[in-house]
Amino acid sequence: MDIHPDLTERPHDIVVEQTVALPPDVIYKAWTEDFDAWFAQQGTLSMKPEVGSLYFFETHFEGGRHPHYGRFLKLVPGELIEMTWVTGNPGTMGAETVLTLELSAAGDDTDVRLSHRGFYDRKTAKGHAQAWPLALEHLEKSIKGSEGG
Repeated sequence: MDIHPDLTERPHDIVVEQTVALPPDVIYKAWTEDFDAWFAQQGTLSMKPEVGSLYFFETHFEGGRHPHYGRFLKLVPGELIEMTWVTGNPGTMGAETVLTLELSAAGDDTDVRLSHRGFYDRKTAKGHAQAWPLALEHLEKSIKGSEGG
């Protein structure tokens, strides 16, 4: 049984490629176990890194609470994270999108290829194309800051 959502009615997607000054295993852990160390509001995260497992968290910004939820589709430690990603407006507008991070070691850094598929329209996809590089920068700064480096 395929656990991937049907994206045929939502054909818009984006790809972000960025080098992050952290090793792949640290990025993998940040996305699968320590999401509240850099992205999710403290105390709101429910996440178990297992294929088929559901997750939930909130972000708090611009005076509001923004719930996010989904499920893990594929996990390869230090190499690949594939998950569904659902938010409200103005995020994915309730659509179950697919977020994939491919991690490749590049010396002490990691080349990250982030694809996000399944948006209803180009405008929403474009907004995520602008947001994800900022999120990856925030990840790097947050993790390096927590390590004292």
